[in-house]
Amino acid sequence: MKFSLILATIGRTQELSRFLASLDAQTYHDFELIVVDQNVDDRLVPILTPYQDKFSIVSLKSSPGLSRARNIGIKKATGDILAFPDDDCWYPPDLLAQVAAFFNRFPQYDGYTGRAVDEGGHVVTGRFDKQKGEVSLNNIWKRHISISIFLRETVIHSVGLFDETLGVGAGTIYGSGEETDYLIRAIKSGINLYYDPDLFVYHPNPVLHYNRAVIKRGFMYGCGMGRVLQKHCYPIGFVLYKWARPLGGIILSLLQGHPRKAIYHAFVFVGRIKGYLV
Repeated sequence: MKFSLILATIGRTQELSRFLASLDAQTYHDFELIVVDQNVDDRLVPILTPYQDKFSIVSLKSSPGLSRARNIGIKKATGDILAFPDDDCWYPPDLLAQVAAFFNRFPQYDGYTGRAVDEGGHVVTGRFDKQKGEVSLNNIWKRHISISIFLRETVIHSVGLFDETLGVGAGTIYGSGEETDYLIRAIKSGINLYYDPDLFVYHPNPVLHYNRAVIKRGFMYGCGMGRVLQKHCYPIGFVLYKWARPLGGIILSLLQGHPRKAIYHAFVFVGRIKGYLV
């Protein structure tokens, strides 16, 4: 069972070095790394060169856009299992062995998802289900994150490519949701996905200062979620629930004396509505 690890990268070097070191430390060695480089210079050459003789690396170029870069990588993938690591994540040493064992043991599943945690094991970004089980249209929001999604290559034949209007760098207001959209399309096409909270990938836990850049990102992430909810015709009750959650964040932040955090949640709220209605 061969893995194709499709990594889109721009602007990062030290973080990428850490990921490469984690690949070199894997107990499972049948994989290729497909690096889709969105930098305008050759800054990655000295980062990748020391690993060229240690495992297979395919280097590609792409214009900005996370979904666009992943689609370019998908077209060059030769593995049985595809994954989509970030350029600032890193793998536990036995991660690929764990995923390979799952797919060998459970041929009825076409996808395997998990969590993201920081070095100390604390959950990164959002909330994850504590229970393992199949991924459905209702629970998908707590049972995946892009860096811990592993798909059989047959899923790609059924679902196709990522929606390039969604995700970071897409050139739209929809700054997230590309992987959620992809898994929803997979479920609708009959693909069976399984979530396990014991499957995790390491990722830095961002320190949010709720400055202008963070608030803008919250708005665009909100737009992405709203777009996915609208695109897949979720029931209005479910949509209203997703709209209401950041309202709770506004109230709680104000009660705790964090006005800029309240502003952040307000922009997430507006983004979810705008992404749904536009």
